[in-house]
Amino acid sequence: MDFFHSKESLTALEWILRGVVSFVFLIVVSKLMGQRSISQLRFLDFIIALTLGNIIAHPLSDEELGLKGSMITTIVLIMLYVIATWLGLKWPIFKRYLDPSPITLIKNGQIQFHHLSKARISIDFLFSELRKEKVEDIQKVSLALWEPGGTISVFMDTQYQPITPADMKLETQPFTITRPIIIEGKIDMSLLQEMGKDPGWLHAKIAPTNANVRDVILATITGSENLRVYVEPRKDNTRD
Repeated sequence: MDFFHSKESLTALEWILRGVVSFVFLIVVSKLMGQRSISQLRFLDFIIALTLGNIIAHPLSDEELGLKGSMITTIVLIMLYVIATWLGLKWPIFKRYLDPSPITLIKNGQIQFHHLSKARISIDFLFSELRKEKVEDIQKVSLALWEPGGTISVFMDTQYQPITPADMKLETQPFTITRPIIIEGKIDMSLLQEMGKDPGWLHAKIAPTNANVRDVILATITGSENLRVYVEPRKDNTRD
């Protein structure tokens, strides 16, 4: 365990062990921090990510720095992060400081120029974000908000929103999603169990294609019966 401590020099194996331990350690602490920390970064998440990156990176490049101290510091920061997140849920004032309210950038087709400086974004950036949302005319925007996570939420005026089957009172089919059930000859057993099926049922569905499971590059299932099998590139066989 000498690679944990500072030394004048490390062997190649000790560098490898230090890297492996750091990698596993970061996976564990990221799991403890929760899904939010790896999604769109907010103020507190950004501070933690920036700090942890520096703490762990230094011992991985400097043999004179021990790994133990960095790991202890990281654990302390994670504990503070969890406490701050919990306080944000309990104290509205603290939550508003960490996650401030959205800033209105556009309202009823009018740009709120005084809010652009508050959000510290330029007009060019605003137009760029609107283009990403396929907005060609600001007059069609009912509301655009600058979210704490650094994204813009755009809501079109009702007369410019797409017509849905519900608006037309049309009858629709139940929602279904296509999911891969075989990838490169490997069956997704958890999906089979979720569907209440067994491998025998899957083999029976594939049988008409004259292919073995191990020869299937990809097989997708839509609903509970519609199976599509890809045996080789640019070739698919379908059974409904």
